[in-house]
Amino acid sequence: MKTSDFYYDLPEQLIAQTPIEPRDSSRMMVLHRDSEQIDHKIFRDIADVLQPGDCLILNNTKVLPARLYGISETGARVEFLLLNQLDERDSPIWECLAGPGKRAKEGSKFSFGEGILHGEVIEVREDGNRVVRFTYDAPSFYAVLDQIGEMPLPHYITEELEDPDRYNTVYAEHAGSAAAPTAGLHFTPELLQRIEDSGVKLGYVTLHVGLGTFRPVKSENIADHVMHAEHYAMPADTAEMIRETKARGGRVIAVGTTCVRTLESVMAQHGSMKACEGWTDIFIYPGFEFRGLDGLLTNFHLPESTLIMLVSAIYGHEKTMHAYRTAVAEEYRFYSFGDCMLII
Repeated sequence: MKTSDFYYDLPEQLIAQTPIEPRDSSRMMVLHRDSEQIDHKIFRDIADVLQPGDCLILNNTKVLPARLYGISETGARVEFLLLNQLDERDSPIWECLAGPGKRAKEGSKFSFGEGILHGEVIEVREDGNRVVRFTYDAPSFYAVLDQIGEMPLPHYITEELEDPDRYNTVYAEHAGSAAAPTAGLHFTPELLQRIEDSGVKLGYVTLHVGLGTFRPVKSENIADHVMHAEHYAMPADTAEMIRETKARGGRVIAVGTTCVRTLESVMAQHGSMKACEGWTDIFIYPGFEFRGLDGLLTNFHLPESTLIMLVSAIYGHEKTMHAYRTAVAEEYRFYSFGDCMLII
């Protein structure tokens, strides 16, 4: 298939700039996989749409204030965006985006936050990413980030985020992402409890979201696109919950594309749902054979992105593009702080 097959027109005013309050008052389009039926609901209605015996799989990664501004020894100002942690020693090593890149050559040293943090570029990779070793004098690296880092909001969000916590889910636990698993932003603690009380199990995985998921597909043939690797972890209790749900005929519903990629990576790499962790560069597009899930909750994604391709793999290309055109006509809110669709 061609990348252009996944294009749709989106009026700029439908790109959500701020999160809706409360979280669970966003709109939800319900798409039925076995029919053409489309229902329009409010997100909190999900507790009534799910069935006892289902399980929801959620990504408990936490977005870091991963945007840092450094000053070089020559006085040049460079922006760094943390992508993947490569080493967890006292002097952590991270893969980063840097701009302007010409100011971040190998061996360049930078000071951040008036000397609270220091960094040295120890490698410039073929894709232009920098590998940076950081040093600091503080209880932890994350404490430094909380003090001087900024939330890495997507480029299409131009308004300032008043509450940084709104770019994290209410169940975020393991720090390490450069972007939020946005499908989970709609949940409140009260709604999660209501869902559990209805007989739906909740399971958690961790996939630290890098920017590779959001990089544009530049190849004409989508099969030629290469994904950037991201780190994931499948806990034993979640793997067991998925196996038990499948065995009794319940549905496994992923909350977000990151959970889809985690579940299918485990199945592809290990042949069964089991406790494990590792790196995945899995690219899911139409024709993919799913082995780990039965449904998906996801936000509305950018045209020609790997994310809309993943949705099309689950729901079907023609039906997905029709659903997106319907969402535009119905004036749903799009992207990270926007509304969502539930495919069941």
